[in-house]
Amino acid sequence: MATTPSKAWTFTAGLPSLTQTTTHPPRAGEVKSVFTTPHILVKINACALNPVDIQIMNLPSWRLPGANSKPKTCVCDFSGTVITGGRTELKRGDEVFGMTIKPFEETGGALAEVAQFNMAHSVAVKKPREWSHEKAAGVCLVWLTAKSCVESVAKFVDATASKRVAVLGGSSATGMYTVMLAKQRGWKVVTTSSGRNREFCVETLKVDEHVDYTKQTVRAAVQKFAPDAVIDCVGGTECVGLPSSKRYVSIVGDKTGRSSMGGPATYYDFLGPFALYRATMQWVRWARGQYGYGESYDIILLGMKKEWLEEAKATLTPDDIVVDSVFAFEDAKKAFERLDTGRARGKVVIKISDTGLSGTV
Repeated sequence: MATTPSKAWTFTAGLPSLTQTTTHPPRAGEVKSVFTTPHILVKINACALNPVDIQIMNLPSWRLPGANSKPKTCVCDFSGTVITGGRTELKRGDEVFGMTIKPFEETGGALAEVAQFNMAHSVAVKKPREWSHEKAAGVCLVWLTAKSCVESVAKFVDATASKRVAVLGGSSATGMYTVMLAKQRGWKVVTTSSGRNREFCVETLKVDEHVDYTKQTVRAAVQKFAPDAVIDCVGGTECVGLPSSKRYVSIVGDKTGRSSMGGPATYYDFLGPFALYRATMQWVRWARGQYGYGESYDIILLGMKKEWLEEAKATLTPDDIVVDSVFAFEDAKKAFERLDTGRARGKVVIKISDTGLSGTV
């Protein structure tokens, strides 16, 4: 198969193994199209980092005997220009944004000049002209996660007269879209963040109440608001089982660290006594909620729905998309360091190339 050399950042096992190398994605005429799911080939203009990118690289399975020891591409979120759309509705030259949930597949990660995405586990739509690639790259994963959270609690909140929801971590990339979507539904929102992000939450996101987790007792302050549901974007158990809450969803689980995989995977994390205890308690909460013995509880994964991305295009202006910082391709490690501080407000983005298809095959 004919290939084109492409600069990329790859890893073998763990974030410290991240290295700039050369990958060999297929040429336009060689993209997989027969006897397989549709694939697209994209020139990546920008990608955005998420904690899950670090967590995928840190998976213990990469260090097991017999594991894939070859360099693997990374990063889920992207914005770029289609080189070939394969058996999709996308055409050469279309500017798109999207994400993949398997960036480690061969030449399938967004931190590269060119990537090939298997659409069986990727989603992409045309980018609005008024969005820059740097802005567009930061939308997909967090918007789909926020949308999944709001949809997951909607029937519980809408059934109440008060229509109140708590969003833990409202200044985070996922949290801010969760607040936005909740406010669009007419719900009242309390959110948590540090004091330095209070003005952003109150003045920009228009939350009804704000809790500074560095100065206040979070559980007591959130319960005073009496939310009908809690959406947890940070992890932990501080607000589990509030008397007023009928539904609790988390995108992380009970863990609070950033290095290991969160989300529904934590239901099955039995490695070590603390992880086993957390997993057990999560299952107990889920079962109690399922059988009506307490707050409905779940840890959720984003929905890969194109129609939700189309909704984002119709909803978000460029000013609504918050970018914390933009790094050059060569400074990818610095970008990951910024993400790993946990202090980024909005997305950490890496610019890879300018617009257009010059220099591609």
